Amino acid sequence: MELKKELIHEIHAIIATARDRAIRSVDTERVLMYWQIGKVIFEEEQQGRERAGYGDFLIKSLANTLEPEYGSSFSYRQLNLFRQFFRIFPIVNALRSQFSWTHYRMLIRIDNEDKREFYIAETTKNNWTARQLERQVNSQLFERLLLSNNIKDVLAVAREEKYPTDAKEIIKDPMVLEFLGLKRESAYYEKDLKTAIITHLQDFILELGNGFAFVARQKRIHIEGDEFFIDLVFFNRLLQCFVLIEIKTTKLTHQDIGQLQMYVNYYDRYEKQEFENTTIGILLCTDKNDAVVKITLPENNSKIIASKYQLYLPTEQQLIDEVKKEIEKLSKGETDI
Repeated sequence: MELKKELIHEIHAIIATARDRAIRSVDTERVLMYWQIGKVIFEEEQQGRERAGYGDFLIKSLANTLEPEYGSSFSYRQLNLFRQFFRIFPIVNALRSQFSWTHYRMLIRIDNEDKREFYIAETTKNNWTARQLERQVNSQLFERLLLSNNIKDVLAVAREEKYPTDAKEIIKDPMVLEFLGLKRESAYYEKDLKTAIITHLQDFILELGNGFAFVARQKRIHIEGDEFFIDLVFFNRLLQCFVLIEIKTTKLTHQDIGQLQMYVNYYDRYEKQEFENTTIGILLCTDKNDAVVKITLPENNSKIIASKYQLYLPTEQQLIDEVKKEIEKLSKGETDI
């Protein structure tokens, strides 16, 4: 007699689920333990705050006592982190059960309160793993969204206090595609970039933003006997519209804009349902001239977005430079496309 494959699969699933619950349970207890240690340290430190250097003396003394017995998890640096953990998250009931210690360790290191609150809201809403959270922080998602939005709107969308009404509230410029593994120094063709995006589709959707669902690649359309191919088609459930993406490995031209405008018009006239909103087009390019984009498109344009992409994580200085550019545009009465 042979065991049924379905039975084996079912038992495998039970074991995997139980192991996952056990791991989460252990990590939850670890988070609570670190929080409680941080609370005890903080409260003891407050009692002796009149004594100069008491806080530093306290943590060093505890580390000298605990580290030999319990290992590096209770070093001076770690105990300082536990204390900081309690200071930033002083209400134990506010701790999120889906967050691991790795999540919290990343969040603790964020000094800006608005920025930390943004990542807490986005991680909760999207159920990001610790690795996904780390990637979003390192790619400076918060700062990139602020290039075309204010803090109030960015936080409101993250907390789901409002739904985005403008594509710019969730679509970033620049986009960071370091996960594709393409070297910026190397020559590559558009087909290489498109293939890499499909291979890393889950990461690409994460970079695109909230609410995106993949529909098609190289979508074929016919217009009076002529055949065209749209690079990527998505649907965004928050904006309730199709999102068409064209990818260029060169600086953007007005011809590229015209081509995407044609695709957007086609989708609005032949694919869009009555209850859906107007189609949005995104041009991903290595470089762009905002003035050319602005003049090529109608003044009230809200359908075409030109976004630069880069194949490496931006430095803090690069983001600062971008913010300065935006401030200069605003002071001159200009707006982004």
